[in-house]
Amino acid sequence: MAKEYELATKGVRAGQVRSQFGEHAEALYLTSSYVFADARQAAARFAGADEGMVYSRYTNPTVAMFQDRLAALEGAESCVATASGMAAILATAMVHLKSGDHIVCSNAVFGATIQLFGGILSRFGVETSFVSPTRTEEWEKAVRDNTKLFFLETPSNPLTEVSDIAALARIARSAGALLAVDNVFCTPALQRPLELGAHLVVHSATKYLDGQGRVLGGAVLGARALVGDPMSAFLRTAGPALSPFNAWVLLKGLETLELRMRAQSAAALELARWLEAHPAVARVHYPGLPSHAQHELARRQQRAAGAVVSFEVKGGRAAAWRVIDASRLISITANLGDVKTTIIHPASTTHGRISPEARAAAGISDGLVRVAVGLEAVADLQADLERGLG
Repeated sequence: MAKEYELATKGVRAGQVRSQFGEHAEALYLTSSYVFADARQAAARFAGADEGMVYSRYTNPTVAMFQDRLAALEGAESCVATASGMAAILATAMVHLKSGDHIVCSNAVFGATIQLFGGILSRFGVETSFVSPTRTEEWEKAVRDNTKLFFLETPSNPLTEVSDIAALARIARSAGALLAVDNVFCTPALQRPLELGAHLVVHSATKYLDGQGRVLGGAVLGARALVGDPMSAFLRTAGPALSPFNAWVLLKGLETLELRMRAQSAAALELARWLEAHPAVARVHYPGLPSHAQHELARRQQRAAGAVVSFEVKGGRAAAWRVIDASRLISITANLGDVKTTIIHPASTTHGRISPEARAAAGISDGLVRVAVGLEAVADLQADLERGLG
């Protein structure tokens, strides 16, 4: 789609291909295979000499529309969709790493990402060093001769720490490594890592790209040489494919992405200010607040501060659980990115499988509560939290 179109327009229009019926809404192609005109065309498609659909594990019209639309939003040459966000991270590692390679990873990433890098990949000879997401000097010190990948999530989960993407991109390039940024909290509506020097962008489309908690999905974006050809080949062989139905739902989600992200960010800022003034709250973690350590960086790097607010309740785990258990409106679930506000205790759920030492290093205390703000009235959210905080 033409580069001069605004983000909102791309979210609604980019990537659509109409069939002979001229449908206005994107078509859902529920088919596992495709019919060829003749044996020559079949052979050419399988060999990659002829463009076109072959098998829905790695080529499907609905999935292709989602990939093209998300690529337009991120400003990427290429996008490959996967079955989930974790499948996207695994695909990134499997395509760009081999036994003997080394990863430098933020210690403030999703708990499953830490398990993947520190546990599963280590069994196959890929080592990972975990460092602070905000201290660039730690990334420099962690670099080895065999370092091939930098991986980070910004803002981080759950403390919303903001990493300096441009600075880390310079360090990665100097080390001859790729920089991959998980853009799940911001989405391209608020942040475009490729413009700041990242090589790859990873998404859990399950979150804000869908926006209504309906389906699983993931994606990897970047230059065609890093994504299109090698990732498609991996998908073809290993099979972590996005279903056409999920791709269709995600296409619908992208249409309202910018509207939702701006509205939910505004609501999160209002809620964060209220929490910061509450006597039962020890500390609020939200990049939109001047008290946040990376507030100025977030203002430069992001279009808004996002919709995730974490706060520390005075009284530790018992007090945090009391706030969660007292909620009647807010949903107690680990998912985020929904128009329905969610609440969770990270230390015992999303980050419960990592060691207490790793949680402590990441700053995840027993009193920490994470709220992913949706589209309800902020006054109703405040009243719901006040039940437990009061």
